[in-house]
Amino acid sequence: MPDVICLHDDDNIVIALADLDAGSVVEGVAAPLVGSIKRGHKIARRAIAKGTNVIRYGQTIGQTKADIVAGEHVHVHNLGMGDHTRDYAFASEVKPLAPAADARTFDGYHRADGGVGTRNYIGILTSVNCSGSVAKFIAEAAEKSGLLDAFPNVDGIVPITHGTGCGMSGENEGYDALFRTLSGYACHPNFGGILLIGLGCEVMQLSALVDGRPIRADGALRYMTIQQEGGTRKTIEKGLKELAGVAALANQATRQPAPISKIMVGMQCGGSDGYSGITANPALGVASDLLVQHGGTTILSETSEIYGAEHLLTRRAVSAEVGEKLIARVRWWEDYTARNGGEMDNNPSPGNKRGGLTTILEKSLGAVAKSGSAPLSDVYKFAEKITTPGFVFMDSPGFDPCSVTGQVASGANLIAFTTGRGSVSGYMPTPGIKIATNSEMYARMSDDMDLNCGDIVSEGVAIEDKGRDLFELFIRVASGEKTKSEELGYGGVEFVPWQIGAVM
Repeated sequence: MPDVICLHDDDNIVIALADLDAGSVVEGVAAPLVGSIKRGHKIARRAIAKGTNVIRYGQTIGQTKADIVAGEHVHVHNLGMGDHTRDYAFASEVKPLAPAADARTFDGYHRADGGVGTRNYIGILTSVNCSGSVAKFIAEAAEKSGLLDAFPNVDGIVPITHGTGCGMSGENEGYDALFRTLSGYACHPNFGGILLIGLGCEVMQLSALVDGRPIRADGALRYMTIQQEGGTRKTIEKGLKELAGVAALANQATRQPAPISKIMVGMQCGGSDGYSGITANPALGVASDLLVQHGGTTILSETSEIYGAEHLLTRRAVSAEVGEKLIARVRWWEDYTARNGGEMDNNPSPGNKRGGLTTILEKSLGAVAKSGSAPLSDVYKFAEKITTPGFVFMDSPGFDPCSVTGQVASGANLIAFTTGRGSVSGYMPTPGIKIATNSEMYARMSDDMDLNCGDIVSEGVAIEDKGRDLFELFIRVASGEKTKSEELGYGGVEFVPWQIGAVM
């Protein structure tokens, strides 16, 4: 394994692939190292004057805040944001992918609306925080009573609780986002049925969610309010009876072959490091392209974490209109952060920085690598139902649980999550695949990681080969193979709707 890697001929920095001592001589660096350098961090290839752009991936990741000599560590002490004006060149580099020659399938649960689930859970969905405890009480009572013993095709009961639904406006973008989120979970293909519970007096009324429209084509939805049923105990009793009816419907579903065009993968990265854009993210990009070639759908999100790299996506937009939709979301975020006293460069996180990432521009360029090379087919709002196959973008914060919540609400029946620091989480009803960016963390946290991409660096495994491995893992997990987060029982606290606007 080499000591460093240069990712593009135009780069004026290299990335350390091991912890390096001061005075070390490394290939491509014009002088011995000024000080020790941690794995994943940047080293100046040559002298870089103050105010000069620092280049990684052939792209600007910031400007120097001081003169930097060859062999010096390049990080937060001498690198800042700087100017990052982009030429969006809408739809100028669209390269459609050739359709796959083979017709692959997975074993999934076919739903009445045409969707296919990768799991067959029953959800207890809450309209408001005030009904969260009762939802958990019902789930606990169902487990103690062995309610599901008679329904072997049901994977389990998932109470979906959250901290909002009231104390909010009933007619702004925050309300609309929550409405889309709850509606998306109610009809998600990984749920074989839904019990929807409210308190009764909240802003997010059940009547708004269920009246005048069929949430589920299969009819496997029941709903009630605690106030109408007469309190906690009566709601639990009624809820158990309704769950038995829903479970009977859900149990009718069995795994049957489905084209992998029915797989929709939400792509995430969290706890990123200097390896993320070198190993796991590009490998996920290969897997994304393979799924798109088979007619499937992949979702990139975290708008605040593509900032500075959005020009790479607008060039791949299938039309100028799609590209403009993406930039409209970026502009919304610039205004959103400004009016709330924030800034778009509030990322990377402390953990990201310890892993070698310095600016949001650098992090974003690595994050966009998850998207592969497929054309950008469309852009969606948070939790908006995705209807266009291919590679798409869904607007969301960079906060992983919130972003994944939106992707699941939009229809993702798998989540692929890359991490360099070691993120742990799960997203019931959707299985989450954890992908390690470096071999050291994978060895340390192997109980939580499903696939190691660190061997791209440590053992010279080809990115394309690792991407194919991940693609095959998609199919196996979609067909029922459990992920590490599922085996550990994650998924009970990661439903995090995006709260936009004032809490009143």
